[in-house]
Amino acid sequence: MQDNQNFNTAPNDPESHGDEEHKIKRGDHWTRIWENLVRLGLGESSLRVITALFSIILVLLVVWVMGKFYLKGQFISVNQNFISEEPTPTQVVVADLPVLQPPVVDGLYLSGGSKQDGIHTAQMVKQREDIEIYEVQKGDTIFGIAKKYGLDAETILWANINVLGDNVDKLSPGQKLNILPINGVYYEWHAGDGLNGVADYFKVKPDDIINYQGNHLDKNALGDFTHPNIKTGTWLVVPGGRRDLINWSAPFIARTDPAVAKVFGAGFCGKIMAGPIGNGTFIWPTTDHYLSGYDFNPPIHYGIDISGHLNNPVYAVDAGVVVYAGWNDWGYGNVIVIDHGSGWQSLYAHLNALKVECGSAVQQGQVIAALGTTGNSSGPHLHFELHKGDTKVNPWSFLPK
Repeated sequence: MQDNQNFNTAPNDPESHGDEEHKIKRGDHWTRIWENLVRLGLGESSLRVITALFSIILVLLVVWVMGKFYLKGQFISVNQNFISEEPTPTQVVVADLPVLQPPVVDGLYLSGGSKQDGIHTAQMVKQREDIEIYEVQKGDTIFGIAKKYGLDAETILWANINVLGDNVDKLSPGQKLNILPINGVYYEWHAGDGLNGVADYFKVKPDDIINYQGNHLDKNALGDFTHPNIKTGTWLVVPGGRRDLINWSAPFIARTDPAVAKVFGAGFCGKIMAGPIGNGTFIWPTTDHYLSGYDFNPPIHYGIDISGHLNNPVYAVDAGVVVYAGWNDWGYGNVIVIDHGSGWQSLYAHLNALKVECGSAVQQGQVIAALGTTGNSSGPHLHFELHKGDTKVNPWSFLPK
């Protein structure tokens, strides 16, 4: 019996020594190759190449594993159980949800979506309360400015009586106009005014004025409405307020009483006159037949502004007698009014020169003046009106088409 029997290869075994020698020779071989690469300056480059090759091999290995197991919808669990079942669909639960209502602030919808009453679906903003100042530009009209701010043309006049005096022909570039937040009247408070009286004049209720936030009035601090605590000179917005506009057009000037036009200006005629009676049909009063300014739009504008060049001829639209010829103090410059008899009259304004005078008998088509730009005028044109008695009618309805 042998003691301490060892079944491993003994250290002094010749075969064991041979294997070790072979391993050492292989190590020396790779070492010499690496040293040669380093001496040639290729050590770093070689290291990069080896690293890249190792990375590629690793990526390919990962792709192979993913393709074989994960991408086929299979995986191996920790306990090596193989699972290949398709995923179970999640059950969909259908429920009745409440209709989403957009938030409301101060009565205005702030989000999109339609309202049943037809209000715009676009986002709406709270109505401004302050007065905005607008500087008139060349080419502006009362109607254009009103449209720009979503207001009635009358509101532009009612907010600027101190500048325009209700006369659209007084509009000129550089003027500063008050633009109200809403349709209504802008009124300067005077000493002795009563709240009930002011409200009644503008056809509103006192509370309409008091409750408008932009006026900054405290109902509890106003005291007696007959003599309210409102400082003289305070400007107030009268929401929805209205008043009659001043009519700067000529009154009806009968040939039997031409002196009634004395208030109209220096061109009034003081004597009773006689002359031709028109036939009640009319021709165009000048060579051009299209607008160059305001159209017939009462109570803002009672005539039409016909285009034309300076000194173009102006014709009598029908036979009659001149009952006004000269300067007008209300912004129309040089004016001629012809009484045609049977209740018809015609008015021609902004004239550059007059070819007739008070009492002149004229025939249809006769040249009575030269077209101009006198008075409050933005450029050469003819302001033309037709009157039937005290009514100012739309000229488009009576001039040839």
